[in-house]
Amino acid sequence: MVRSAAVGLEPQTVALLRGGPRAAVTVAVLAPHLRGAADAGRPGTMRTSGASAGAGLPLEKAVHASLYRPAGMRELLERPRVRRTLAELRATRPLPTGREGLTTDDILLAVALYGDAALTVLVPRFAEAAGLIGRGGLAEHGQSWGGGDGGIGFTDDGAG
Repeated sequence: MVRSAAVGLEPQTVALLRGGPRAAVTVAVLAPHLRGAADAGRPGTMRTSGASAGAGLPLEKAVHASLYRPAGMRELLERPRVRRTLAELRATRPLPTGREGLTTDDILLAVALYGDAALTVLVPRFAEAAGLIGRGGLAEHGQSWGGGDGGIGFTDDGAG
């Protein structure tokens, strides 16, 4: 099993975190291709090459098995075996219900997987005060920090 040395995760998991299901399936279809088990089909499609996928991670196996008929990326993402396997990948890292017992890396991974939902559960005060969620995010959209009394607050600078 190939793992990223930096974070201890499989390549498809890293891709899922970085770019979602499409990125994970891209990595998963590349693996059997590099082993000679998948190839390009008609323009914009992929297919099995007839060779066995051999050893591989669960998503690679699901992709290879799902290419029994040539498919483009959109269709491949909708095939049941690829959808069940993607769901299992995410299920191995459910959204935590609180910070207790979590390491910094656990919190970062949860935010990478779940975005605002994890921020809201794990670091709600910081996330809102820093503008990562909620109304504070307006600072990037025509709002500026202001307050002549030394306090911190939002003022509309009219930049719309």
